[in-house]
Amino acid sequence: MHSRASEPNTAMPRRLCLLVTALFGGVLLGCSQNPYLASSPGGAWQVPQSVAVQPSEAQIAELNRRVQLLDDNNRQLHTQLAQSEQQSQVYRDELNLVRTQLADTTQRLESTAIAAKEAENRVRGFQASTQMRGGTSIQANTDLTQAASRLNLGGVPVERNGDVIRVIVSSDHLFQPGTIQLLPQAATTLDPIAAQLRSVFPRQRIGIEGYTDDAPLYGGQVATSHQLTAGQAASVLDLLTRRAGMPSQQLFTVAQGANNPRQPNTSAAGRAANRRIELVVYPETF
Repeated sequence: MHSRASEPNTAMPRRLCLLVTALFGGVLLGCSQNPYLASSPGGAWQVPQSVAVQPSEAQIAELNRRVQLLDDNNRQLHTQLAQSEQQSQVYRDELNLVRTQLADTTQRLESTAIAAKEAENRVRGFQASTQMRGGTSIQANTDLTQAASRLNLGGVPVERNGDVIRVIVSSDHLFQPGTIQLLPQAATTLDPIAAQLRSVFPRQRIGIEGYTDDAPLYGGQVATSHQLTAGQAASVLDLLTRRAGMPSQQLFTVAQGANNPRQPNTSAAGRAANRRIELVVYPETF
């Protein structure tokens, strides 16, 4: 029979162990008599092999930092990937454009080559057809010297220039200074020239070329030397067709402005020589 004085010595450690077990999850070394702990199949109390250790706040903070770093790196990689895909698309678009342009250029080159071949064939056919016709060789009239020798234009200069004949008429005898307005005596100057051109060169093409000096134009009907010479050449064309009766299809105009001066524009005589109308007779016929 046990005395009551010995009971507190056994009950106090048991209650302390139960309290510590409730606070720390039931794992405590030395509480082998805890009746709430699971027992082994043999019935003997077992001491846990390991104790769960909670991570510290510093460790948790370090883990969070690493996770945040990984997230940042992941976002950067996604951004770089998107940029790479956009750049790749740009390269693909540029490549497609270059391919399209190359195809167009190739097609144009082929078309040009075909057109050149056709033109060459037409020229060869024309040459073949003009070499012999009715047993007679047909050649262009490239030497107008003999015909030009029949011209009798008084003091109007007549020159041979390569394959063409040039009849040079001073603009001062035809127009009011710096205008396209014909003088009353212009018809007197041009009528005999037109009559002889119709007689000697009835089928030759004739160009009416207008020239002037480099003097500036102030006000008036025109603003530039090319406008001036274009208007003067047109006025001569009108007179030759309307008054002299020359065929309009025989004539054409060219505005030279101050180009191709015959003499330097440094003197009054030189400027006067450069103000002119040239009637140019070509070997081609109409």
